[in-house]
Amino acid sequence: MKQTIIHKVLIANRGEIAVRILKTLKKLGIGSVAVYHALDADAQHVRLADEALSLGGGELRDTYLNIDKIIRLANKAGADAIHPGYGFLSENPLFAEACEANGIVFIGPEAATMRLMGNKISARNHAVRCGLPVTQGISGTKEEILAKADSIDFPLLVKAAAGGGGKGMKIVYRSQELAEILETASREALNYFGDATVYVEKFIEEPRHIEIQVLGDNYGNVVHLFERECSIQRRYQKIIEESPSPTLTQEVREKMGEAAVNICRDIGYRSAGTIEFLVDKNLHFYFLEMNTRIQVEHPVTEMVTGIDLVEEQLMIAQGNPLRMQQSDIKQHGHAIECRIYAEDPLHNFMPSPGNITNYHWPVQENIRIDQSIDCPTEIFSLFDPMISKLIAWGNDRNTAMFSLETALQQYIIQGIKTNIPYLRQLLKHPSFALNQISTKFCDEHTAKLVEALQQPKSNALYHQATVSFLIYQSHKSRLQPMKTVWNEIGYWRQHMAFDVQVDERILSVEMIENKPDALLVAIDGEKISARLHAFEHHSIVIETESTVYKAFLSDNEEGLTLVSLAGESFTINRKDQLNDSIDYSLTDSAEDAGNLFSPMPGKIIKVNVTEGEVVKRGTILLVVEAMKMENNIVASQPAIVEKVNVKVGEMVNVKTQLIHLKEVGSGENLKI
Repeated sequence: MKQTIIHKVLIANRGEIAVRILKTLKKLGIGSVAVYHALDADAQHVRLADEALSLGGGELRDTYLNIDKIIRLANKAGADAIHPGYGFLSENPLFAEACEANGIVFIGPEAATMRLMGNKISARNHAVRCGLPVTQGISGTKEEILAKADSIDFPLLVKAAAGGGGKGMKIVYRSQELAEILETASREALNYFGDATVYVEKFIEEPRHIEIQVLGDNYGNVVHLFERECSIQRRYQKIIEESPSPTLTQEVREKMGEAAVNICRDIGYRSAGTIEFLVDKNLHFYFLEMNTRIQVEHPVTEMVTGIDLVEEQLMIAQGNPLRMQQSDIKQHGHAIECRIYAEDPLHNFMPSPGNITNYHWPVQENIRIDQSIDCPTEIFSLFDPMISKLIAWGNDRNTAMFSLETALQQYIIQGIKTNIPYLRQLLKHPSFALNQISTKFCDEHTAKLVEALQQPKSNALYHQATVSFLIYQSHKSRLQPMKTVWNEIGYWRQHMAFDVQVDERILSVEMIENKPDALLVAIDGEKISARLHAFEHHSIVIETESTVYKAFLSDNEEGLTLVSLAGESFTINRKDQLNDSIDYSLTDSAEDAGNLFSPMPGKIIKVNVTEGEVVKRGTILLVVEAMKMENNIVASQPAIVEKVNVKVGEMVNVKTQLIHLKEVGSGENLKI
């Protein structure tokens, strides 16, 4: 291959992977071009790039999935190359061919290789030809799959042929469920990858998911960078990854690495890629699929090998031979990564788009964070819910786990729900610490993990949160005083008594002394003397007679104060003060309980009922897509559909009335 020099790279992606690629481009002195959806105009990757060009607005197919538009912008910017990141167009051979046709270097494998290995069906077939063990599978049309499904014992796994990241993946335990699940998975696959093709394979129960990172160049050289254990998954999407795997023996590790290298060498693979395996209880491994791109979890490999995978991709794309041999690559220490998602663990991990009011990430030794944001911002329902990845390195697994737990406690995201509390509980679970895990870990333990999140917080924390709130409100009002008569003449009484609502609890507060940087207060009769030690925009340090602690605070759109301290979160407001953000004219009216509202911003992708239809408890009324996930809206009890207020394709928010129901057999509105 002719060697070339890349001067400018357009990044055909967004979020944390775009930011990650930018860092390596800056390190190498290569120019960068960001592209962005209209919603991303102020995004971090746009601000960090040397240039940024708009893709316009609308659906993903019109922006980040629009090949013609991206090529046109690359030519406009004079980019020599395009890096696709992961997701979107990263495994689309048409995109690689469009780059080549326009004289643009595609930083990834050749289109033919992507077609062979990027499609899970052909990849499985090739793996069989290369002698790798695979699970039983069926491909074809929906009708063909249904006709042949009985040839494999259930459970089955439905997968998107062009997919990855758990999108379009569903497990089927009974044959009568297969047709509906094929339809759902196919729809998700079309929406996310532009290809509705799905296939099924035998589902191995309680397997390990272990993958091998590979690098190949244009001269037949292939090396592996050892393995990553990715068994902790929820809804078939990885949430915790680590390297090295605590499961493999050295003998199995070497066999898997050799198998990965052999299949990549056989197909002439170039660039970074990943061979994924399922590993059973006896450490027998089965080829699962190949990802012909950089992986979300690539940082754990970088942390234990010291090799910048994006840099190696760039070197290979410029026609350079690999800069290392297999014997040069070593594993040092242990790295664990967890993915931070905008989702609510207490409500079945429902997507949680919205405005982040306070964002503070941990900064400590041996901690890396790859993040899509760097300040309070809005998380949009159109995009994937991942906000960032937090990676910890240690000399051994226990050290890395401890560092990761500490960093998660210091990671503050206010205004939306995230999975951080869930991740903290997961890392503390004895089975995780003892490596007694499989891909079913979350299925088996999530109920208990969520239950632990609902345990009562200590009175001491409630009191600390309340003191933080009082000092924050007092100090904020002094920094930004409102012009009222009370600010002109001062407080007309020293002792003030009022109630404060902290989450669901009502605390009685007596303000005994309130000075600019200190207060003496009685909370439910307990006197607390506190002094403001430091005040920043969204955090304060408070000193009491017994402790010094730091709290993070911000106000949400409803005017409520959010307080985070010691890894716990609280929502607080004073009961004696009117909240300008609340329409009190509505609070005492009898709410129509039959009105069903959207639980999150999103798009209506399916309406299953019609007006006048009688539905039973559990009936799926409609489907709302948010953050690339389908969310079923169901009836809570038997009802009559009186009115359907939305249609397919309509964008909705939490104030959108979706459907009006009334109770079966009466004119009374059904309570939802």
